[in-house]
Amino acid sequence: MYAFRMPYKTSHPSSLADAQMVVDALGIHCRTIDISAAVDGYLEMEPDADARRRGNVMARIRMVVLFDQSAKLDALPVGTGNKTERLLGYFTWHADDTPPVNPIGDLFKGQVWQLARYLGVPQALIDKAPSADLQADQTDEADLGITYARADAILAKLLLGYSDAQMVERGFSASDVALVRGRVDATHWKRHLPTTAMLTNTAINEFYLRPVDF
Repeated sequence: MYAFRMPYKTSHPSSLADAQMVVDALGIHCRTIDISAAVDGYLEMEPDADARRRGNVMARIRMVVLFDQSAKLDALPVGTGNKTERLLGYFTWHADDTPPVNPIGDLFKGQVWQLARYLGVPQALIDKAPSADLQADQTDEADLGITYARADAILAKLLLGYSDAQMVERGFSASDVALVRGRVDATHWKRHLPTTAMLTNTAINEFYLRPVDF
C-alpha cells in the first residue's frame, strides 16, 4: 500500500504532519509530491482564475499524479469521498471522486468519523475541521454553509423520500433543508458518467450493460 501527500504551496503545514500520523500508524510507504509547480505552470496563463477554478485545477493535478503513480506501481487508486460530499456535489469532477474503488463512498461523514474512532485513528485527526486544504483557512463546512451533522440528518431523510415540508415538520430548519435539497438537485450531473449521444441500440452505458451494472 502506498500513500501520497500532495501539498500545494499554500497548504497548511499541519496537513503534512497529520498525514504522516496515518502513514506511521499503518506502516505503509509514503511519498510527498509537491504540486505547486504543476499548478502554477498552468495558472500563470490564467491570472484571472478565481478561487473555485484554482481549487479545481489543484484537485485535478492531484489526480493526474495519483493515476500516474498507480500506472508506475501497477496499483489501483483508492477514493476517499464520502456519501455526504458526493450527494452535496462537494468534489471536483474528474478529480477526487474519480478513483475506481471507493470503500467509504456509501458512508455519511458522521459514519466515517464513527469508523475512524472504531479503527483507532488518532483523536486529533478526527477532531480536526475537515478541509480540502486548497486555500488558506479553508474548511468544508464554511464552504457548504452547513455542518456535516445537520447535512447528514437531512440527507438521510431526503433519501427515504421525505418532502421538504415533512422534514421541517420534524424540526429541521427550512433554510437548511432548502440548502441541502438545492445542492443535491444542482449537482446530480456530477454523479453520472458522461452522457453519450445514442446513435445505435448498443450505446455503452445506455444499452450495453453487464448484469453487474444494473
